[in-house]
Amino acid sequence: MSLRIAILIFDRLTALDAIGPYEVLSRLPGSEVVFVAKEPGLKRTDTGRLGLNADAAIADVRDPAIVLVPGGEGNRPLMLDDEVLDWLRGAHETSTWTTSVCTGALVLGAAGILDAKRATTHWAYLDRLRELGAEPVGERVVEDGKIITGAGVSAGLDMALTLASRVSGETVAQAIQLGIEYDPKPPFDTGSPDKAPPDLVEFIRSSEG
Repeated sequence: MSLRIAILIFDRLTALDAIGPYEVLSRLPGSEVVFVAKEPGLKRTDTGRLGLNADAAIADVRDPAIVLVPGGEGNRPLMLDDEVLDWLRGAHETSTWTTSVCTGALVLGAAGILDAKRATTHWAYLDRLRELGAEPVGERVVEDGKIITGAGVSAGLDMALTLASRVSGETVAQAIQLGIEYDPKPPFDTGSPDKAPPDLVEFIRSSEG
C-alpha cells in the first residue's frame, strides 16, 4: 500500500525542517512523499539561496496519510491564511499522523489542531504555542494522540524517526537511522537553552524575534 506523505512548503521556510524528515520518511516502505504548497512551483528557503519545488497544490492533495508542516519565518502568513488552515483541518481529519517541525507547530495551532494538546516547537516560541491553545512541552519530540511535534530544526530528524517507528516498527526506523548514519556528536554542548551560556541564549532569542 502506498503511504502518501504531504510536506507543506512555502517561501522562506527553513530547509532542514523539511529536508531532514524527508530523508527519513522517503525511506519508509511504500512511501510517496509529495511537497505541496498553495500553488505549485519553486519555493525559496529563508536564505534565499536554496529552492524546493512544490509538485502539487494543496487543493489537489486532500487526504494524505501523513501531513508535515515545517518551520521558518515564511510560515507566519500561513497562520492567517484561510485556504491553508482549512486544508490542514481537512487533512488532519483523515490523516493517520499530523506532524510539525520547529515553528510549523504554530501553524497547526493557528488551525486549532493543537487545542488542549501537548506539543513542542523551537524553544524561543514555546510561549506562543500556549497562546494558540496548546500545552507547550520543552521536549525534543512530543506525541499526543496522532499528533507528533518536533522542537527546533534538527529535531525534525528525531521526530521523523519516531514517526517511522510508529508507522513501520522500530526495526525499520533503526535501519533508516543507520542508513543515514544519524549518530550525532556535536562539537559543542550548546544545543539547548539549558546548556548554552545566558548571553548566547539571549542573542538567539533576540534574533528569532
